[in-house]
Amino acid sequence: MNILLLGGLAALYIALALLRPVDHDESQYVAAAVLTAHGLLPYRDFAYLQTPLQPFLLAPVALIAGAWTWPALRLTNALLGLATVAFVHAAARRTGAGPVTARLCAALFATTDILLFSIGTARNDALPAACLAAALWLIVREDRTRAGALTIGLLLAAAVAAKISYAFPAAAYGLYALVHPRHRVWLVALGAVPIVAFVGWTFALSPEGFLFGTLHFPAQAPAEYYAARPWKLSLAAKALDTLKFLALGAALPALALVARAAIRRRRVTLLDLLVLAGLVAALLPVPTWRQYLLPMLPPLFVALAAAWTAQPPTRATTRIMAVFALLGLAPTLTALVESGRLSLVTAMREAATLRRTLDARRIAGPIVTLSPQILPATGRLPDPRFAAGPFYFRSRTLLDPAAEARLHLVARDRLHLAPGTVILTGGESATAGDSRLDAALEKVASGAVAVPGTRFRLSVTPPAAPVAPRSARHNSPPVPPHAHDPSGPAPTPRPPRA
Repeated sequence: MNILLLGGLAALYIALALLRPVDHDESQYVAAAVLTAHGLLPYRDFAYLQTPLQPFLLAPVALIAGAWTWPALRLTNALLGLATVAFVHAAARRTGAGPVTARLCAALFATTDILLFSIGTARNDALPAACLAAALWLIVREDRTRAGALTIGLLLAAAVAAKISYAFPAAAYGLYALVHPRHRVWLVALGAVPIVAFVGWTFALSPEGFLFGTLHFPAQAPAEYYAARPWKLSLAAKALDTLKFLALGAALPALALVARAAIRRRRVTLLDLLVLAGLVAALLPVPTWRQYLLPMLPPLFVALAAAWTAQPPTRATTRIMAVFALLGLAPTLTALVESGRLSLVTAMREAATLRRTLDARRIAGPIVTLSPQILPATGRLPDPRFAAGPFYFRSRTLLDPAAEARLHLVARDRLHLAPGTVILTGGESATAGDSRLDAALEKVASGAVAVPGTRFRLSVTPPAAPVAPRSARHNSPPVPPHAHDPSGPAPTPRPPRA
């Protein structure tokens, strides 16, 4: 890929990462990286509602960045997105596409809203996408080597260990390699062993926590959360959402063109299988969100390059693709100018103010909050029980109190905090979240105080009531209640001097 084009795309992605408004989805990913950097382990010491690789890989970033952890994680994702686009371009060239066709398909992929959102925030989408795209570059290579097969296995396993939906493309390739000996399936499997061993170790840390975070919560939480809005869980809503997200960019027409090419050749290629596997991965969860479609896009645009190599696009097709590419940019541009949204720059400025306030009040933390992504800039750690941000806190029936205690989780209906606990609220209303969740936190405190110059509020749970000292035992008979002076209540024992 041309170095100037790559540099321009890097500048664009970095700018968007710094300017995109804050999203409450970022909360648990920033918290997990920071807590892991400070020696806590996912599942054992705090709940993590994904597969485990990302907190460990990004912990060094958090450790080095310190107060700038949040923007550093965004920039890391932006660079991973850049790598994903570069690998798609390189894979397209390996399929036989010319320089212009490869650049065009990479550019169409680079402007999809699915990719732009996924790499513009501190979520867990960019890392597995980059791993899949890198594996794809090796998969389409004609002269397959032992080292290449081992690396493919490592990369596909890493993608799954970062986000479980990538298990579908990985499994699709594994099955294909099993019936095509030149793909060296046993070496691919051997390459996956280190990642499988790592995931097994995290499972052993807390089997219950691992299964809840990777399987049970993703399967059960949406049905509970959307119980009052069942339409969102319907097949009709899924179809509309999927078409909408694919149409915000060139993914929808690319899918139609690749499907048409497969029908004409009357043969399904490996790229077709990977596209189908990515689509299945996106459609299984309910509801469907745009980032769920990302596993489908790298093989889709490589397959598009192969289709256009076999039959170049017409001028009308190129114009249509350009229109869809502009549609892909629209949501990002709208988000940048939308009023009332909290930008990352503003959030970091407010975090600095919050840090000064916490310093002045000598509050060291950890701090209870549903917006833990703000805390690294304050020099404080989140309470590990709130590492999942608002996502488990809003649950009601997923776990019983005993299980919540074992898995380091707190739900709003069973909110019990120790006396003197510091609570930070105000982030949910600023991050497209639910301000009622912040209100539920504030109810257990003695009163929220606004932090001047910010949208955040600080409150503290009431101190414990003083416990009266027990009177010493003696041989005198007890005084009956009626023996007290009826003119007033019995005297209250004086508390012991400090």
